[in-house]
Amino acid sequence: MPTATDNTVTTVTGPAVSVRGNDIDTDQIVPARFLKEVTFDNMGEYAFYDVRRDDDGSLNDHPFNRYPNATILVVNENFGCGSSREHAPQALMRWGIDGLIGESFAEIFAGNCQALGLPTATADHETVEWIMAQVTADPALELTIDVEAETVTVSDEPVDVTISDAQREALLQGVWDTTALMKSYMDEVEQTADRLPYLNEFADC
Repeated sequence: MPTATDNTVTTVTGPAVSVRGNDIDTDQIVPARFLKEVTFDNMGEYAFYDVRRDDDGSLNDHPFNRYPNATILVVNENFGCGSSREHAPQALMRWGIDGLIGESFAEIFAGNCQALGLPTATADHETVEWIMAQVTADPALELTIDVEAETVTVSDEPVDVTISDAQREALLQGVWDTTALMKSYMDEVEQTADRLPYLNEFADC
């Protein structure tokens, strides 16, 4: 689980799951037919919904079926490409994922993860493959993503990763949740709203 003070996210520790493959898009992460849900409440059930099932609907050996308690997701290149839907990281978070490690992430997907407080750490192909091999060899192995140090600790061995400056700052300063941030300054927001003539016109209607 993330270690946090208020909204800060400094480290994420937990068991991991590897999902191999480049260019895994948001349609695979959460099929489009589930986007009609009014809220994100049930999105966790739909994470990798189709690829976790055979044609007859039975669960297959997809990693999410084999490691349902994992909290860190390890992936390859260009993970989260495709549409800009927020549903994809919402589904992963509500499944139980608290942080991701990969070779690269689609820019909008990484931004959506940041808005949920999920770090997306990147490393080169060899490093990611090594992490995946350790996770596969020991399913009980716990990883730790250190946001400030930009490391991932695997079996007490820290390896260097990269977290974008903007994401790192947002997580460490606890300003990733823009909605909560706005609510914390509600007095200032209301004062600004009072000075906007077009809002005051609607208030008089």
